[in-house]
Amino acid sequence: MAGMHGNEPAGVEALEIIFQLLLKEPISNPDFYYKGKIIGLLGNVEAYRNGRRNTIRDLNRQWTLNNVKRLLKTQENGIHSEDREMKELLGILKEEITTYQPESVILLDLHTTSAEGGIFSIATDDPESIRIAVELNAPVITGMLQGIQGTTLHFFTEANFSYLNLGNAYPRKVTGVAFEAGQHNDHLSVNRCIAAIINCMRSVGSVSANDVENRHDRLLREFSKDLPKIAALIKVHPIGPLDEFKMLPGYRNFQPVQQGEHLANDRHGTIESPEDSLILMPLYQPQGSDGFFLIKEVGA
Repeated sequence: MAGMHGNEPAGVEALEIIFQLLLKEPISNPDFYYKGKIIGLLGNVEAYRNGRRNTIRDLNRQWTLNNVKRLLKTQENGIHSEDREMKELLGILKEEITTYQPESVILLDLHTTSAEGGIFSIATDDPESIRIAVELNAPVITGMLQGIQGTTLHFFTEANFSYLNLGNAYPRKVTGVAFEAGQHNDHLSVNRCIAAIINCMRSVGSVSANDVENRHDRLLREFSKDLPKIAALIKVHPIGPLDEFKMLPGYRNFQPVQQGEHLANDRHGTIESPEDSLILMPLYQPQGSDGFFLIKEVGA
């Protein structure tokens, strides 16, 4: 999945390149074999075409179970843009799974951030999600699903997939992982998405480790150098459309901040860090419902 936020083109470009590489690989490598099926989904088509994070609502906050059940029963007439996008995604998921009938489904949700700085992956509490996230060779952030609601990672579980009415095609295992590849407009974010997709395919056994070049590991490890291997979420600063939130300039992903440090302003005044921590995803774009995240290295 890519383009869940329409102003994040790197994952979409990476998927287009990945499909070209998969078509060409058997020509140069006759022993190449792909196990399973890979599907590339553009999340928010309308927002992507307009270069906006979203049109009406953040699509990556709409994957709550109540919202999914509502959309599965709703006719398309009269629903807003992100509802249509999500209804189409749910329909594609159901069609692809019932046709192919996989034993397991793995989601890799590709994103970028408005701030500069390091890459990272987000895992659920599922051990398989954590395993895949670690093998992407990027810092793993835990606890993110407790800080926000309605993401793809919240929905991609075996229990929730039962609401898609998959019949005999119901998969035994459903796993989700998110990957943040860097800043939106950094051309290297495309390369890092490509590396993450390839590492994910290797991790789940879709491609042989012998067919994966070491440069993909090197690229991600180099950009993760000196960053914590695992960090846990300690705070989210949510914002609303009337808050007039403005992040102070110059903050980068994983930058250390101190207790009491002035981070941002809104209509209520100054916003300070509640404790010594690392900042993640400081908001430097007009749209968004999270001003910043604070994390702490596990074991630090």
